[in-house]
Amino acid sequence: MAVAALVLTAVAGAFNPDARVTVGNIGTPFPQNKQNEPAVAINPAVPNIVAAGANDEIDLEACNNRTDVTCPFTFGVGTSGIYFSNDSGTTWSQPTYTGLSARNCLGLVGTSPSPADNCDPSPGPIGTLPRYFENNLISDGDPAVGFGPLPGPGGSFSWANGWRLYYANITSSLGPSPLKGFEGVGVSRLDSTGYAAAQAGVNTAWHEPVIATKQNAALFSDHEMLAVDDASSSPFFGNVYVCNAAFRGTAEFIGKGNAAPEPIVVSSSSDGGDTWTTRQLSQSVTTARSVAGRTAPSTPTAEGGSTCSGTAPTRRRGRSRSS
Repeated sequence: MAVAALVLTAVAGAFNPDARVTVGNIGTPFPQNKQNEPAVAINPAVPNIVAAGANDEIDLEACNNRTDVTCPFTFGVGTSGIYFSNDSGTTWSQPTYTGLSARNCLGLVGTSPSPADNCDPSPGPIGTLPRYFENNLISDGDPAVGFGPLPGPGGSFSWANGWRLYYANITSSLGPSPLKGFEGVGVSRLDSTGYAAAQAGVNTAWHEPVIATKQNAALFSDHEMLAVDDASSSPFFGNVYVCNAAFRGTAEFIGKGNAAPEPIVVSSSSDGGDTWTTRQLSQSVTTARSVAGRTAPSTPTAEGGSTCSGTAPTRRRGRSRSS
C-alpha cells in the first residue's frame, strides 16, 4: 500500500491531485512495500514545504527470510518513515539515511541453512528517522508531525530565526538508552538550517532524538499526537505539546487482552524540545478487555497547558501484518 496525500494549496478552491508520498520503496517485496497510519504537516512559515510521516516497513526483512510462514517485525529496525515535499505536495522525496537495516534480507523460497535465508539486520540504508540506532533506540512508528518557530540564541522564539520540524513517534530501546521502561514517546527535530542536508540523507542534519514522556518499567506509551503553538501573538508561542495514552502495563500484558489503566498524559516543552514536563490529564481508569484509549491532537490552553479531546473506547490496535 502506498501512502498518498491530498494537500490544499493557498489558492481558494484549488488543490493538488493525489500524489504518492512513500516513494522510497520499489513496490515489492512484502512487507517492505507496506505503510500505514500517515501524518502530514504544512509549514506555516513556508507553506510550500510539507512533511509527512508513516509507519513504513521499507527496512524490515522480507517474509522469505528464515521460515516463510511468518513475517515478524525485525527487532531493532525502525519503522518511522519520513517524507518531504517542496512544492505543496505535488511531488515527494524520501531520503535514504544510515541505520540498522534488514532491507537486503530478502531470504529464499522455502527454509534453507544458507546465509541468504538466515540474514540478520546490520548497518545500512534506511528510509526512516535517523540517529535512533546510534543512540540504542528504535523508532516504532505512530507518527505525529508539526512545524514551529526556531528558538534563538537566548531561547526566544521567532519565525525570523527559522523553523523547526517536530516528529513524535513511539520509541523503544535497542540496548542501554535514554529511555526508561518499555515504550515511550521519542521526538526527532529538524531545523530549517539543516533541511537541505536532511533531504540529501545526512543523518546529522537531525538533532538526536529525545524522550518526551516520563517513563518507568511498567509504562507503555501509545497513540501520541503533537501540536505546536505557532501563533506569534500567543504568550506560549513556540511551546510544543505531545499527548498520549499511558498504559500502566507492557505491550505483552495488554496484547493478551488484559485490562490496564490508561490515563491520558500531556508532555510539554518550552525550549524547542530539549526538555519536557509530563503531567496526567485523566484518571487512571482500567479499560475493558481488548479496549484501548485514543487521543486527538493536543491543543494549547490559555494557561499554557494543553487538552486532549476525542478519547473514546475502541478496539485494541494490533501490529498485525494484515493491517
